[in-house]
Amino acid sequence: MKKSLDPKERLMETAIDLFAAKGFSGTSIRDIANAMGVSISNIYHYFGNKEGLWVAILRYSVEELPAMLNEVCALDIDPLERFRLLLKTHLAFSETHRRESKIFFIDEDMLSEEGNRINRALQSEIMDIYLTQLGELRERGLIRTPHIKIAAFNIFGVLNWVLRWHRPGGKMDSAAVYEEVIDFIMHGLTSPHDNQGA
Repeated sequence: MKKSLDPKERLMETAIDLFAAKGFSGTSIRDIANAMGVSISNIYHYFGNKEGLWVAILRYSVEELPAMLNEVCALDIDPLERFRLLLKTHLAFSETHRRESKIFFIDEDMLSEEGNRINRALQSEIMDIYLTQLGELRERGLIRTPHIKIAAFNIFGVLNWVLRWHRPGGKMDSAAVYEEVIDFIMHGLTSPHDNQGA
């Protein structure tokens, strides 16, 4: 753990490790306090409750992603190359926040209405970025699917699968894995679609 982190950041780092290992529901405030060697009142002081801690982690890490994706979208380059770069940026960011990525797909019934609102707002922002880019590709005739929302869900499914199962330091380095994944997604988007009988 980084020595420069303040107590609040150290609590978040500890919680990220435990949430990633044991899940949100499988981790208690007491687990986090015990791992830190502090009283549970410290956590309540900074975050209010376990969900407040989860929301703080969300804001501390993943909220940067939409801004980074929007920077890519603003680039004046070939649209297909821009979309490839969008995917690469998303994967690289998520690699940096691999532990956090594991804890944000939790059942809605585990969160309060406010927690769900915050979570959905972030997911919707990222979805809207992809839908805008996919819509532009479709308008230019670069992709053929009439169902860009389904395409976006498929893309997220592939990205999340990679983040869940790829282990950095394995037989293939991350850059090679990302290129394979991006090629797979781009092939699926740009290949002709036969809608007969669909």
